[in-house]
Amino acid sequence: MSFVDGVVSVLPQPLREMAYRHHELIKFAIVGASTFVIDSGIFYALKWTVLTEKPVTAKIISGVIAVIASYILNREWSFKNRGGRERHHEALLFFVVSGVGVVLSNIPLWISSYVFDLRQPNVSFAVENLADFFSAFIIGNFLQMAFRFWAMRRWVFPDEMTELEAELEELIEEEQLGRS
Repeated sequence: MSFVDGVVSVLPQPLREMAYRHHELIKFAIVGASTFVIDSGIFYALKWTVLTEKPVTAKIISGVIAVIASYILNREWSFKNRGGRERHHEALLFFVVSGVGVVLSNIPLWISSYVFDLRQPNVSFAVENLADFFSAFIIGNFLQMAFRFWAMRRWVFPDEMTELEAELEELIEEEQLGRS
């Protein structure tokens, strides 16, 4: 039994049914939380060191790195029971959809930084960083997340395998791991 199955099995019946019904969304959200930590950590490391004058550039770099981690985690966990595309085609679609997501997530930061001019010396260090956090990581990530979840299910990982196909694939993977 996987860790997630163990957690879900202790939930009260109505919540357990909802968790099983929305398992992809829950896994997608967990991946999103993980890549949020990656994205924000890299963003602030860059913004407070080598890219102090270029917050949007720092966000784009951190976003691209987070997207790469997101592909690996979503492919191998969130949407592992979906298929229907060759890996290279799927990866290309994933990165195109994620690229659109990165643009969506940067629009609020760009507006905050360059339209409202919430940059030092016009505002304090604390105000600048709070504005960056809310515009990039709250508003921007919400826009990106909503778009990406819809687009991933629609175009990148379109076909959910039957339960039997998924169990067979897991058995094959376990057998291959046993041979290693």
